[in-house]
Amino acid sequence: MIPRYSMPELSSIWTDEARFDLWLKIELLVCEAWAKEGKISKQDLHTIQSKAKYNTEQIAQIENEVKHDVIAFLTSVAEHVGPASRYIHRGMTSSDLIDTAFSCQLVQAGKIIKKDIEDLIKVLGERAKEFKNTPMMGRSHGIHAEPITFGLKLALWFDEFIRHLSRLEKAIDEISVGKISGAVGTFAHLPCKIESYVCKKLELKVAPVSNQIIQRDRHAYYFSVLAGIASSIEKIALEIRHLQRTEVFEAAEPFSKGQKGSSAMPHKRNPILCENLCGLARIVRANAQAGFENIALWHERDISHSSVERVIAPDSTILTDFMLARITSVIKGLDVFPENMKKNLELTKGLYASQDLLLKLTDAGMLREDAYRIVQNAAMIAWKDKESLKKIVLEDSNISKFLDKNQIEEIFNIDSHLVRIEEIFKRVGLD
Repeated sequence: MIPRYSMPELSSIWTDEARFDLWLKIELLVCEAWAKEGKISKQDLHTIQSKAKYNTEQIAQIENEVKHDVIAFLTSVAEHVGPASRYIHRGMTSSDLIDTAFSCQLVQAGKIIKKDIEDLIKVLGERAKEFKNTPMMGRSHGIHAEPITFGLKLALWFDEFIRHLSRLEKAIDEISVGKISGAVGTFAHLPCKIESYVCKKLELKVAPVSNQIIQRDRHAYYFSVLAGIASSIEKIALEIRHLQRTEVFEAAEPFSKGQKGSSAMPHKRNPILCENLCGLARIVRANAQAGFENIALWHERDISHSSVERVIAPDSTILTDFMLARITSVIKGLDVFPENMKKNLELTKGLYASQDLLLKLTDAGMLREDAYRIVQNAAMIAWKDKESLKKIVLEDSNISKFLDKNQIEEIFNIDSHLVRIEEIFKRVGLD
């Protein structure tokens, strides 16, 4: 049974309260840094630290009037602190607060998504080993090609998400920067050491140079990594959908007790979980494009990026979290049908051996062009007459001049296609 996505941990990062908590934390850290510079007395700092809090409803009411969220927040805090509040936000601009907090949120979300990927990698590795030697037909252009194993398909996905894990770690590092440099980034009203102190406390690096904002190429990279993760999830989901088709039915997503597939047709077992994932990937990809559009802003900044990020940041991180949780559950509970894989392997009556036959003929001395023409002619007869390719080959005098019966029998042995599977598994770390 597929567990329902419970949302809480990652979704909670994007609540108003979580954002305001970060804003308050940053403002208090700036005050601490100013106190170290002798600009705030110990008594005033103590007053600020002990009394600083906010009221979410009050912030909403104030913002409705002033049309500025940071001013509304600071006004609410000031009412709780009293006269010492004059030191709060000293030398800062709104983006110092907003962007540094935003980096913290993206880092928090990234760490949750990283754990999701690690969970998926573990499940993919386990199931790849389970089906390492389970033969099935490999397909190109949707047409039977040559035999592979189902474990090899899973190992491919395993290796892909190892790469995604590495990319996500880089994206988290890229976004792990803060900015407390004031209006247009010149530090005109506060020393650089204020920024260094705050960022160190938040476990962020300082942006080496900024204008009024942290530059959005960092965010675009982050969202593009999420889009890549979502696209690979779609790739897996699409493959499962293909394998679940009635004519193929080599694997199928879990179908829980009591589940129904159609309001009209009681027999239906539809791949709705995977279809859902394919749809959601489109949103995460589209959001990445919006992230790239945010890079170019007017002069030292405008706020056209802000409205976009209020949508794409929670949507893309929550969706990626959800998608990873779902595909992990699908892979874990995936129904696999080796008997159908074996049946489908023989559907084209040995056509998968055509390349091996071609190579063996050239090894025996036949020109490649001649060998290709002879093998293709035999294959087309097999397609047309639904005849065994091996039977046709055994009766072809052009081939028997170069290959004896035992050699031909070996060519049609499926195991010969799978002799390197163990070696591939070792290369991807699944030995």
